[in-house]
Amino acid sequence: MSDEIHELDTRRLLCPMPVIKTQNKVRTLQSGDCLRVISTDPGSLNDIPAWCRINGHEVLETGEQGYEVFVVLRVGEDNGALF
Repeated sequence: MSDEIHELDTRRLLCPMPVIKTQNKVRTLQSGDCLRVISTDPGSLNDIPAWCRINGHEVLETGEQGYEVFVVLRVGEDNGALF
């Protein structure tokens, strides 16, 4: 685990692509790593946390900044879980 927060830009992508891109990125990270996902799809505020609950990842923060939304998550033990 590092103090670095990885970032994933899913702007201009619509459901389900932000979740799929998040899943693919999480597979490259280690347990305990943090990832900030930025999206312009407001559904990501519900979809990514739901995916995290199913796959054992912890949501640390969610929010909106103008037309963008973000989700910060901590990778769980099984980062290779399927969608």
